[in-house]
Amino acid sequence: MSLDKLFTNPNPPIPIRGMHLDLKGSPPTPQRLLSLLRLFAQLRINAVLIEFEDMFPWTVDPRFRCETAYAADTVRAFAAEAAALNIQVIPLVQCLGHCEVPLSGPGNESLREIPHRAQDLNPLAPGARDLIESMVEDVLALCPDIQYFHLGGDEAWHFGTHPDTKTFIEQNSPGALYLHHVQPILDKLNARGVTPILWHDMMRQWDDRALDQLAPNAHLMCWGYAHPDRLGDLITPDHMQRFTDHGIQLWGAGAYKGANHHTADRPALAAHVANALWWTRQAAQFNMHGVIATAWSRYATHRVQCETIEASLDSLVHVARILHDAAAWPDPEQSSRAALAALGQADHFQACADAAQRLADLRTSAWIEIQFVRELICTATIDARRRTSGTLIDVTRGLGAIVDEADAIARDFAAAHHNHIDSLWVRRYLAERIEPIREEHAALDARARQLNPVGYAANPG
Repeated sequence: MSLDKLFTNPNPPIPIRGMHLDLKGSPPTPQRLLSLLRLFAQLRINAVLIEFEDMFPWTVDPRFRCETAYAADTVRAFAAEAAALNIQVIPLVQCLGHCEVPLSGPGNESLREIPHRAQDLNPLAPGARDLIESMVEDVLALCPDIQYFHLGGDEAWHFGTHPDTKTFIEQNSPGALYLHHVQPILDKLNARGVTPILWHDMMRQWDDRALDQLAPNAHLMCWGYAHPDRLGDLITPDHMQRFTDHGIQLWGAGAYKGANHHTADRPALAAHVANALWWTRQAAQFNMHGVIATAWSRYATHRVQCETIEASLDSLVHVARILHDAAAWPDPEQSSRAALAALGQADHFQACADAAQRLADLRTSAWIEIQFVRELICTATIDARRRTSGTLIDVTRGLGAIVDEADAIARDFAAAHHNHIDSLWVRRYLAERIEPIREEHAALDARARQLNPVGYAANPG
């Protein structure tokens, strides 16, 4: 089946339909980075929101780079390939919250809202804004021909807790402090013809004056990644109506992966479909510039890696179709597979998805058994009469059998992702999931042997 039969709306209602590349976890190899752009183009995607994080070849401070950071030529090639495919590149550099990349290293402690926490930038700290401006300039040097630049600015959990920022807010307002920090950055971007974008969540409680000041200077990207029934008060039509009433131009942001659980191995397809459909309705109601399907690779820089892009391609293609046609496929699984086959990705996806699902199933089984063994050990510890049962031995060895399956699954997972994700990140992805189970088994096995040495001696298997 051709893609033309899967994308049927001749007049897509959402003008800018974007995919997100969050590179702080499981980053694509340089070759896959470019081939993903071609995949996006085939899926009628015309924008990519790219969050380089520690994969960027930073010059402002090379310590911000990770071990596999892209070369400058790779970033230039990415920008050139996107332009050739008529895909807008929208870079994202965090300006307030989620600033772990610049704030984690030694020497930048004075820039933190809380000295011992590397998440949030103190907007009043000397040099804080200069650092963000330098990072923005670094990105613009390699991606110069852009229309939009995303400055993040969401989830600054400790905003206003430093004595200086707390006093500023008490004397002014949260919106005033936020704008005091970002306004010069917005001005510089606007002066070069680049429209700034900010996430919406920090502005929900702003006063009218702050919203009026923001309106001519930046767009807001309203985000909500869960099933519509679970979005709560993070984003509501009332929020969007208020922003619109103040003249703020809006975007939407759902998710096709990385929003189900922080250690998920496969996306929750039904939830992502419902989420994407909800955003198409909001886009129509509030005349949004575009909608981005985010793809978080970690919930935060120092968290565990989420499911990979490669094991989420079915969700990617289905959400892309929804953004284009404003409708879901009536037979999502069959149509997703048909689209992947037309894209030449079906076999690759199936190998990745199968390995990821086996890994997820193993982890679920292992943690259930770990709980069972721990409960039995507690019972045997507090009541010596319970130590002679063979159940503890059997269950602990059953856990060991599950752990023994991990190596084969890990090999298949690594093979499926070969040449798509650098092997370093595949190894770390697998270690984050398997090593805790190994460690639990080793500790529990040792404790079980202490509690029933005679039983283990009689059953040395």
